[in-house]
Amino acid sequence: MAALMRPLLLMFVILTAITGLVYPLAITGVGHLAFSSQVSGSLVTRGNHVVGSTLIGQSFQQPKYFWGRLSATTPMPNNASGSGGSNFGPTNPALLDAAKSRIDALRAADPTNTAPIPVDLATASASGLDPHITPAAAFYQVARIARARHEDPARLRQLVLAHIEGPQWGLFGEARVNVLTLNLALDAQ
Repeated sequence: MAALMRPLLLMFVILTAITGLVYPLAITGVGHLAFSSQVSGSLVTRGNHVVGSTLIGQSFQQPKYFWGRLSATTPMPNNASGSGGSNFGPTNPALLDAAKSRIDALRAADPTNTAPIPVDLATASASGLDPHITPAAAFYQVARIARARHEDPARLRQLVLAHIEGPQWGLFGEARVNVLTLNLALDAQ
């Protein structure tokens, strides 16, 4: 029996060292070399203070800021530890109530805007943490923000245009705007 246990224990120790130490350290090292910002959480700092991450949505509620997508996380919006969709089906009353509530808030914040509300402003993403909105959703909000900040809407449209990110590697996904970086640029003007 001892003759069988010795090779098993040795193999267990070797595989544990490889899969539990060597491999994770190697992957982390490669990540830091090739993608240092992403490995560090893509944190955004202003004045030596972390103000957010470009990978996780932020909750902006004031009319003078661009608003992101609804968050499906609990117990608070944009809670990274509670990532996940609501799993509500399209006919679920809770999903319909959340969308209606957001549409009402958008209409109340900008009653003169009669354009159709882009769907991503009234719905949550699958993760509940999406930091991006479509360019259409950003342009939809320009008039409200221009009034709140006493800014020229044409200047704000140019700011949105400057912050549109194309599909990843020119192939994957759609054009999008990161709400946090757009709002930080808005404050920097």
